[in-house]
Amino acid sequence: MRETSSGEALVGTWRPHKPRGPIAALYGSPGPKYALPGLTGASKHDPTKKTAPQFSFGSRHETKTEITPGPSYLIPSNITRVGRDGPPAYSLYSRPKDPKIFQAPGPGKYSPENAGKSVFHSAPAYSLSGRGKEISNIQTPGPASYSLPPVLGNNTVDKSAAPSFSLYGRNKNGNFHEDLRKTPGPAAYKVVDPSVYREKRPQISMIGRNFPPGVSTKTPGPGAHYPEMVTFTRSKAPSFSFGMRHSDYITPLIVEKPE
Repeated sequence: MRETSSGEALVGTWRPHKPRGPIAALYGSPGPKYALPGLTGASKHDPTKKTAPQFSFGSRHETKTEITPGPSYLIPSNITRVGRDGPPAYSLYSRPKDPKIFQAPGPGKYSPENAGKSVFHSAPAYSLSGRGKEISNIQTPGPASYSLPPVLGNNTVDKSAAPSFSLYGRNKNGNFHEDLRKTPGPAAYKVVDPSVYREKRPQISMIGRNFPPGVSTKTPGPGAHYPEMVTFTRSKAPSFSFGMRHSDYITPLIVEKPE
């Protein structure tokens, strides 16, 4: 068992060396803040991966429980799985009452004069009933609510309309009483810039006067500069940062117990 320069024990044939290729753990990452989509379930599944067949669990059906008597009821000894066992038994009942004598109606029970329309012909009869409440709420329009379409003018509906003419006002332009003195004069037109139809001339602009810095100009003093922090004109001193407390590439300390 050998030891490194830092005093760590080395076990086996492995020795520290530089990685042959880039390792993801050596570079910084945002950590578990950004999570990849899952590969299980149907919600938020990774679209780049295949989805396994999904099955749903059905609802449990209600079972009707029959309430049966408990062991507190004693089953008679003569009851078998095929029925009652034993000699025939008879019970005593009371004597039934004598049936009543049927009394048919006599001739005087009928009233043929009250038969009415069931036997004799009668004239039609009508009855007057009160007005229903639903009819009184219906407000139908009367005859004066309707009007026939007009037959005059050009907006007829079912009749052919006669030709109609409209009268317009007299036009002032070109009329005999038009005042020709109100026409625009030569000064009413603007002169066209020659740069539009000829070669454009060069244009020169004038800017404000620049004044050199004087005594009243606010300039930074010697205390406003930090020459010790300048790194453009000279080499920068090495700087170090604190890394992770634990690394996945550090071999744990394995101490062999003496036999």
